[in-house]
Amino acid sequence: MELRQLSHFLAVARRRSFTLAAHDVNVVQSSLSASIRQLERELGATLFDRTTRRVELSPAGRALLPIARHILADARAAKAEISAVQGLLRGQVALGTIQMLTWIDLPEVLARFTKAYPGVEISLLEAPVDEMIEALRSGELDLAYLACGVDELPAALTVIDSDTEPLAVAAGPDHPLAGQPGVRLADLEAEPFVEFQAGTGLQTVVDRLCHDAGLKRRIVLRTTQLELLASLVRHGLGLAVLPVGVAHQAGLTAVPIIGNTADRTVALVTRAGHDSNPAVRALLDLLRPDPAG
Repeated sequence: MELRQLSHFLAVARRRSFTLAAHDVNVVQSSLSASIRQLERELGATLFDRTTRRVELSPAGRALLPIARHILADARAAKAEISAVQGLLRGQVALGTIQMLTWIDLPEVLARFTKAYPGVEISLLEAPVDEMIEALRSGELDLAYLACGVDELPAALTVIDSDTEPLAVAAGPDHPLAGQPGVRLADLEAEPFVEFQAGTGLQTVVDRLCHDAGLKRRIVLRTTQLELLASLVRHGLGLAVLPVGVAHQAGLTAVPIIGNTADRTVALVTRAGHDSNPAVRALLDLLRPDPAG
């Protein structure tokens, strides 16, 4: 049993898809499938129940899941201890993020970090909030940007910084709302909506916001891709509730929401003990907002 195989197993368990998991771990799907088959042969058990439409953990897979997380967390801790001895010549940082991150230019920051510390390996995970929280707790992730209420986080996690951003109704340029100074959510009962993927922090906040406003959305399309969602809204196929900055970046009209407090909180989160990894400390120096800015 190899650490690589366990990493592949966790990716499939998290994504419930060999295609998406292969993308996450940066291997071709055939290699990922072969790795899982080899692990199953070594353990003498089927880890996933596969159908043409879904991939689910088998009883054996569910039993292996916490063990695999524990083994990989111990391996990451060992690497952190070695990197502490070696300085930043070597090391590893695992960072989780959300698609709709407007707080910071993350690719630019990671490029600067890689240039300054070329020996440090960075892995980046994009996943629903619950999965990233579990990955933080198990040690798969060192840091993560989460779109959720700070008071909703488990006690084992620590908020390093947070930012609140307003939400708005995003509309295409030809939609009648595009010229309005504001709109009440309750007045949009007849409008079609496009929804971002279930399980994300944004979707949870939007569900709560619409419920409080008495709006039963007529959701006509759901997507996991921000670019597709923006294109659907732009072409008039539905409205969406998005952070104002995201709507503007996508070229959509952001119509202010009247009558309800409409915002979401994005937090940079870690778990206790992150300071033992010098690579994490170095990355945090770049991720923290500049007080002078």
